[in-house]
Amino acid sequence: MIEAKAKQWGNSLGVVIPKEVVDSLHIRAGEDIIIQIEKKENPLKELFGFGKNKKITREAFLENRKLLESRYM
Repeated sequence: MIEAKAKQWGNSLGVVIPKEVVDSLHIRAGEDIIIQIEKKENPLKELFGFGKNKKITREAFLENRKLLESRYM
């Protein structure tokens, strides 16, 4: 799995495949490939919620902390 940003390309969106991935999979221009798309969730929104009065349990805090540490460290 790779992470990439969607970029505007005319009226569509495009995704740039990093060179390391292209090289490791020997992808060439014009080849057909299959891409599975999943929207990346923001763990901070889950951690802090959307409303002012939303409370978070210690268990939920620790679970989200582990998620953040695994993704960003």
